[in-house]
Amino acid sequence: MVQAVVVIGGGAISTRALDAVRADAVVIAADSGLDHAVAAGLRPAVLVGDLDSISASGRMWAYARGVEIHEHPMDKDATDTEIAISRALEVPAVRQLLVIGGVDEAGERRLDHQLATILALGHHSLAELGSVRAVLGDTGFSMLHPGRRSVLDVEPGQMFSLLALHGACSGVTVTGARWPLDSAAFSGTEARGVSNEAGDRTEVLVAAGVLTVVIP
Repeated sequence: MVQAVVVIGGGAISTRALDAVRADAVVIAADSGLDHAVAAGLRPAVLVGDLDSISASGRMWAYARGVEIHEHPMDKDATDTEIAISRALEVPAVRQLLVIGGVDEAGERRLDHQLATILALGHHSLAELGSVRAVLGDTGFSMLHPGRRSVLDVEPGQMFSLLALHGACSGVTVTGARWPLDSAAFSGTEARGVSNEAGDRTEVLVAAGVLTVVIP
């Protein structure tokens, strides 16, 4: 199995994000994500995007090491992260996708960028992957596509939330948590799944729709 890791630009990568990266992962950098990946000790194999924000030294690093580079025009419909995700799906035997991103150089998070990344991870092209996750800043996300289940990698007592950010979900089942659910339905406009607490072994399942699990 191969894990494709998409490193998005926008700031230093957190320790939590680095801890989630498998040692044998294929690292794909989106634009200035290459600079932040290299600074964090990661070695991207692929660089994609319009390359408007990567540093000159980052470009030279990529050229010197034979990194596979796909440069796109600045005027495009897809974000650099979406392009990187599409490239990740071309990695042979890919089964796990992890998107990691930091904060802007000013120390601020672009909410629109984060929302765009979360939305992209709900795309139907990712439905066959075994795991679709993100760590944005210090917050963890797991997108459960239809029919998928996940045993949460959390300590007992850890808070987590369930949100139907990609539209209505049905058959939402939670076991081993403070507030279990049995085949519940979530609309895209309610926050009923916010602030649950994990137990010794917490498992989440969704039958239909894409469910977002948020672990602060």
